[in-house]
Amino acid sequence: MTRLQLTHIQIDNYGPWTVEPEPRREMDLQTLQSRLFADLAQFVGSRDGYVFFTRFDNMVAVTNGLGREEHELLQESVGNRYPITISLGTAVDPVPIEALEGATEQVQAAGSAQDKSRREVLAGEYRRPAEDDVRIAHFDVNDATGKYTDRLNEFDSFIRIEQSYASLMQYMREEHGALSFFVGGDNIIAVVPEMTEDEYLGAIDHVSEDVGIELKVGVGRGPTPADAGIDAKHALEDCRYDGTRVEFADH
Repeated sequence: MTRLQLTHIQIDNYGPWTVEPEPRREMDLQTLQSRLFADLAQFVGSRDGYVFFTRFDNMVAVTNGLGREEHELLQESVGNRYPITISLGTAVDPVPIEALEGATEQVQAAGSAQDKSRREVLAGEYRRPAEDDVRIAHFDVNDATGKYTDRLNEFDSFIRIEQSYASLMQYMREEHGALSFFVGGDNIIAVVPEMTEDEYLGAIDHVSEDVGIELKVGVGRGPTPADAGIDAKHALEDCRYDGTRVEFADH
């Protein structure tokens, strides 16, 4: 059974910090956020986890395989190199949204995101990796280059891709408790519970009917996000080669 370990990453007191003692330059803030995400992605990714940026001051990580010590080290590393600190809440559940709810509650219970006295919360539960703990679904848009990138200006292409993301993200969360994240280009990675082929087809059909964009998806599973994710990538290549809409990695 899927047993996802999710970590909610939240920058401490970030809103007030951006305007005190006076408003900071927006590009300086964007630079800090992007560098922080890159460092988090490198740290967690080198330990076979995944990080998604969501709103940048809040991020979501799939951390199966990372224990409390690794989370402590991540906080220490950020605190040593940045003018801000991060709080981390972690929870485990077969349904992604339930794991994230639990992780978020761990952080919120310690105080507000804008509470100056709340710093470097580290709370929650951690799970040792087990076979098939993580399921990753990798979606992409059919012929995005031919339909959008090579035909439309970049902003209109971006709108079309974002429409597919918004439609899929909401559907997968409401129908299956899955968490879907845009990761660039025309790619969306979803952290999912156990789902059938028909359920994936239902999601693809919903996006097609809702915004007129066709998707395909490869699905992988494994003890860590990295294992499941690379399986999902191979399954997506099978979709491209065979012209299918849903493929599961072979095990």
